[in-house]
Amino acid sequence: MDSSDVAPLIGVRVIEVGAFMAAPFATMQLADLGAAVVKVENPLGGDQVRAIGPFVAGHSSPFARLNRNKRSVALDLKSEDGVAALRRLVETADVLVENLRPGAMRRLGLGYEELRLINPRLIYVSASGWGQDGPLADLPGLDIMAQARGGLMSVTGPPDGDPVKVGVPIADLVCGLYGALAAVAALRARDLTGEGQHVDVSLLESAVSFAVWEAGKYFATGEVGRPLGSAHQSTAPYQAIRTADGWCTVGAVTPKTWHGFCTALGLAGLLEDARYDDAHDRHGLRHELVPAIEEVTTTRTTAEVVAALEAHGVPCAPISTYDQVFNDEHLERRNYFWDADHPVMGAVRQLGSAMRFSATPTRRESAGPLLGADTVQVLRECGLTDSEIDRLLADGVAAQPPIPPLESSWETS
Repeated sequence: MDSSDVAPLIGVRVIEVGAFMAAPFATMQLADLGAAVVKVENPLGGDQVRAIGPFVAGHSSPFARLNRNKRSVALDLKSEDGVAALRRLVETADVLVENLRPGAMRRLGLGYEELRLINPRLIYVSASGWGQDGPLADLPGLDIMAQARGGLMSVTGPPDGDPVKVGVPIADLVCGLYGALAAVAALRARDLTGEGQHVDVSLLESAVSFAVWEAGKYFATGEVGRPLGSAHQSTAPYQAIRTADGWCTVGAVTPKTWHGFCTALGLAGLLEDARYDDAHDRHGLRHELVPAIEEVTTTRTTAEVVAALEAHGVPCAPISTYDQVFNDEHLERRNYFWDADHPVMGAVRQLGSAMRFSATPTRRESAGPLLGADTVQVLRECGLTDSEIDRLLADGVAAQPPIPPLESSWETS
């Protein structure tokens, strides 16, 4: 087989018992890398994201993107037969990723200690709001709570403004990334030891892990970070700058880029002012520096400012809206976006993977599956007979399309 047709995790079998963001985003990364991901969902509605619009031909557009390259099995894990069926799946699995409330899987008889008896090589990844132990473990934890308690909201937004969260669910998404990275690392460790292990990742610790500058400042000086709008924590100019028709961002923080910045914009006076020689000193004086810069930039369009700065090697970029991002020429040239087939929605435009491999490219196959689309096939693969599968379907323990949409009742993080 040609290496260009082999994704990095071909042969790795993954089970997802999750909903919303963290676990599905983690397993999406693993699926992109070639792992065979089986998404186990409640027959009564499945993953709650299926009920979140906008909808195309009655199906969730976000779900079709977040759950690409996966297969769906509809099983009622609150029934003994459903639990037994999942245990059969676990027998041959390499990784299980779940983001139910801590303790929920254990109460179902599907905790790590129970499943490692079935498969000692299993990598079991648990994603939750606050972690699997500690005083907060039993509380519900959503992205905005993790951004709040994790400090992100205390440094996001304009000075003296209202608290602002990051515009995307950053704690959820990065928790998913940490979960995927940890799963791959644990697989490598299993190559050495032959044993699986339990991985605990949380939204809170994912959010706190971003505080590189804030930790450096606080542990060195005791100074507490605060919101600075788009400005950097310690150097300038490194922020959004107003133009005649919008905004652009600049990062002129080295002697070379500061000289280029001033030259490009005709700001010789700033370049000659010794108070602005050092980037840290410029940060302390940004309340007068930025207005002086914007006296010039607001007389030019964003395109003009960016072109002038680029010509002098100064890091800069326009602030794009997402309609511009999704039609960006650079991303198009790099073949970032791609279309995935869906049996009802047709072609579903996908965001590409941020990981690019020279020899083992990421998978680009299917959009998020219909609820229960692969129930029968997957149960057959794990050894259940057709009569056993028929009984599960007849009893409502398992399901296959068409399944009427209903709200799921699973506990999530």
